[in-house]
Amino acid sequence: MVDATIDVIDRGVLETDLNYLVEGNTLGSHDEPNPDTDYVEIPVPNFVIDHPEGTILWDTGSHHDAANGHWPEGLVQAFYPKDAHEHRLDDDLEDAGYSIDEIDCVFQSHLHLDHAGGLEFFDGTDTPIFVHEEELKFAYYSAKSDEGSAAYVLDDFDHDLNWEVIHQDRETHFEGVEFIRLAGHTPGMTGTMVDLDDTTVVFAGDEIYQAVNYDDEVPLGAGLLWSHRHWFRSLQILKELERRHDAEIVYGHDPEQFPAIEEGWGQ
Repeated sequence: MVDATIDVIDRGVLETDLNYLVEGNTLGSHDEPNPDTDYVEIPVPNFVIDHPEGTILWDTGSHHDAANGHWPEGLVQAFYPKDAHEHRLDDDLEDAGYSIDEIDCVFQSHLHLDHAGGLEFFDGTDTPIFVHEEELKFAYYSAKSDEGSAAYVLDDFDHDLNWEVIHQDRETHFEGVEFIRLAGHTPGMTGTMVDLDDTTVVFAGDEIYQAVNYDDEVPLGAGLLWSHRHWFRSLQILKELERRHDAEIVYGHDPEQFPAIEEGWGQ
């Protein structure tokens, strides 16, 4: 256990078809071959873990110019970054009582466009950027070729960064904080378990977008799943963590859960 606090940083919202988040959410039928899709607004949260060994920023959100040329137009249309221009990382941190200079390290769950957009603020610094080896490889492979995932933007992460590469499936670099690989959404998707004095919190990242993915075990949808087999295995890892530690599982983009966690933990 560790005497730490966790602040929730509101990094704005995306607008998208729910089929991207939930496999088979909208399916046609004989009598209704072209049903309306569910076009939804989802939160983009980051977290600051104020830990005795340092201040950890968990993910860096969307780039503030996402809709103004930083993202390719196809990705803007798919995952519309409605208010990214109002959510520069440095401004959002300042609103929460932190500055970029106070961040001692960054943890990247993965490097997709709505998670790695603020890394430019650490360009040329010695701030350690934790990321899994498999994620770093897959991000460059995807961004530099026509293979892999289209949800990477090279300019998000191709900076002069002090990468601190995670190699194992589970690693502990800070007391009470464990990085846990949850492959499925991407090969190197990595969550984090924080064992606070009074509760245990597991940030699942995009292994789980919303409650339906976790509770009903409905996979992610529309091409945002690197491996169904790995995703299901990672889901079972999360459920085992919940059972063993009575842990609260925090989803990646759940608009119903977000208001319930906004006050953070350990405050």
